[in-house]
Amino acid sequence: MDALAADLHRYLQENRENVLASLSGLSEYDIRRPVTPTGTNLLGLVKHLAGIELGTLGDCVGRPAPVRLPWVEDGSIWDGADMWATAEESREELVGLYRTAWRHTDETLELLPLDAPASVPWWPADRRETTFGSLLVRTTAETAHHAGHADIVRELIDGRGGGDHDDIGDAAWWERYVGRIRQAAEPFRS
Repeated sequence: MDALAADLHRYLQENRENVLASLSGLSEYDIRRPVTPTGTNLLGLVKHLAGIELGTLGDCVGRPAPVRLPWVEDGSIWDGADMWATAEESREELVGLYRTAWRHTDETLELLPLDAPASVPWWPADRRETTFGSLLVRTTAETAHHAGHADIVRELIDGRGGGDHDDIGDAAWWERYVGRIRQAAEPFRS
């Protein structure tokens, strides 16, 4: 693996771990329940990212995923079925699926150069052909994007901030900080 691929892998892995850390210590209900008006939930983010890696960094680069995803096979992915866990899908199953996706992607990183050809069948025909490196960058960015969502959703559930929350300040520091932000916003209340 070249230096650029190694850097991308490191960033991808850090964000993967941050997504899973958001589940830590929460009940089955809390990891499944919709927390935003659009239904964002923690276990759904895990399920979605597993599918992204298996499809984009597996199937699209000529390395079919080691498992078939029912929501892809039946087309319900296009109705959002990859964004939430059914009652039959356990935390262990979906976290295990995500870790399977990690292993498959990590093997692909060892096997393919970043300039290896790739094709994304669900993209418009004029943009469908790309490279493994381009898809790796996109997947790393998407994982970081959803890791941020997971941090916010977790904070809405139980008030626990992101991974560096405690490094920045204690409860009193955060109370003062948020108070300053409220004070600065107050003149703009309508």
